[in-house]
Amino acid sequence: MTEVTLQDILLAREQRAAKQKEFLTKYHCPLVSFTMNIAGPVKTSPLIERGFRAGVKKLESLGSAILAKEITCKDTGCEGFFAVNVDAHILKAICTEFEEATPLGRLFDMDVLDADGNKLDREGQRGCIVCGAPGRGCAAGRVHSVSELQAATDRILREHFRLADRERVADLAVLSLLEEVCITPKPGLVDRRNTGSHTDMDLDTFYASANALWPYFKACVAIGQDTATQPPEETFRLLRQAGLEAEKAMYAATNGVNTHKGAIFTLGILCGSVGRLWAAELPAPSLPLLLKECAAVGQAAIEDFSKTDGSTAGQKLYLQKGLRGIRGEVAEGLPAVTNIALPALEEGLAKGMSFNDAAACALVGLIARVEDSNLYHRGGDEGATFAKEAARALGKFPPKTKIEALDDAFIRKNLSPGGCADLLAATLFLHKLKGDIL
Repeated sequence: MTEVTLQDILLAREQRAAKQKEFLTKYHCPLVSFTMNIAGPVKTSPLIERGFRAGVKKLESLGSAILAKEITCKDTGCEGFFAVNVDAHILKAICTEFEEATPLGRLFDMDVLDADGNKLDREGQRGCIVCGAPGRGCAAGRVHSVSELQAATDRILREHFRLADRERVADLAVLSLLEEVCITPKPGLVDRRNTGSHTDMDLDTFYASANALWPYFKACVAIGQDTATQPPEETFRLLRQAGLEAEKAMYAATNGVNTHKGAIFTLGILCGSVGRLWAAELPAPSLPLLLKECAAVGQAAIEDFSKTDGSTAGQKLYLQKGLRGIRGEVAEGLPAVTNIALPALEEGLAKGMSFNDAAACALVGLIARVEDSNLYHRGGDEGATFAKEAARALGKFPPKTKIEALDDAFIRKNLSPGGCADLLAATLFLHKLKGDIL
């Protein structure tokens, strides 16, 4: 981070005024000149830039009213210029709302100039970021030191993104579930083609379930953040409690149908692991680091499973065959996702395949190579072997017609690779997380 001088700041102001004049001359409409209120000689950092991008996103919500924009970030701070075809007074009211809607907005400085270049004043006075006192008295009297102002700025930024990122990760988790159920065709599973080998659920059941789980995924991120300095076992303990409540929410939304029990476990641990690794400057951790953390948290799940009494189908398969199912997959860092599904999805997209078709092929790859406890539960050894061999025979990127034929065969045999569907949802989540700056 580079310190700037008073001369640097004064020069930046002159350049900003020139850019304002350029925009007003060219577009003949009101202008928003957006900067950040940052005290001290350091005007930018990765965290400050992230706060600035949040303000830019607010302004971009004006949509087609924006005739032109220009964004720059330099040592003297980030600047944004927006020519907006909206009445200047209305525009000022909108920008004032952006500045006052959240504590982060206190760091926004969204000046509005009318088409003639006159700066519009805000109604009311802004509060001090340190003590909350109204007006400019604190600044004019230099009541607070630069270090106090910097600490307050850092606190505002970190707390805003600490909360906002919980919601964003929950959004990605729910979106992954919604996309997973819509991928078509999916052998034996509910999709847009049919309800697979299921008579008690359809697309609407999955939609209701996924949306009911949003608060749970948000809570999982929060649990990870709050226990980041504690052992992974503590994170898992709290995630498990939250997961039991999430199952109740799922059953309430689906009238007792199990749509996402496996996803509650898998995506819950992934969200919790994101939380444990969270940093305001770089909230989306690298994939290898995230999967390593996921494995650490998942180990507690394996220890918990080893105490099984065989009361569930998954527990019986563990006792009979040693199949650890999705718990074992998570405890190993989701190797089926990283070695099979995610590479297949990304290779398919690189080949020009649609997202739907690439994801469908990724699912076939999972069915071909994963020991899915759901297949054993529904079809025994014979059914599970048939599913793997039939999927393997299709090859890496089979045409949709062949996947549809496999779907028909699975339905005839009452097979449903629910574990692979959970892994596909995890694949979609990680794919989105990789491409999302949060």
